[in-house]
Amino acid sequence: MRIKLTVLTIMAFGTILSSCKEIEEKTEVKVDLLNDEFPEAKKEINMTIDSIVQSVRDGDLDRLISFHAYSPKFTEFKNGEVRNGAKENEDFERGVFGSVTEISKFDMNNTKIAVYGDIANVTTHTDFHLKFGEDSVVVNDQMTLLFLKTDNGWRIVHEHHSPLNKAEE
Repeated sequence: MRIKLTVLTIMAFGTILSSCKEIEEKTEVKVDLLNDEFPEAKKEINMTIDSIVQSVRDGDLDRLISFHAYSPKFTEFKNGEVRNGAKENEDFERGVFGSVTEISKFDMNNTKIAVYGDIANVTTHTDFHLKFGEDSVVVNDQMTLLFLKTDNGWRIVHEHHSPLNKAEE
């Protein structure tokens, strides 16, 4: 009789565990990378972009560079030229932003942030009014920044810049 009771108890316990696992599997939330908005990630990326802009305004080139995840995978397209990599991007950013003597406007308009888990695509139209000594330059580009979520926060792994043909309405 004791053996039957022990076997029955083990079977009942197994059935309960099995049922709990089924319930747990059914309540698992599926992430839709294409349609979910990821509001917390968007907020983090907005804060990163604000920090990037502030580093440019402050002339803090090391901080500006720190927002990039330079590796052999880093790529950049600009002005219809051939693709370049991390070293060329860093040299260019240090050279350009290190030569700015005045920033009268540094706006990003029509910005869209699309988050896909640990990857985010940011598209925007730039309206930068910069001075290099006595020379004034206006930069109206279409810009894409591809961000990757790292242990150090959201970092740029790809940039694409091309002239904006139509003024924003």
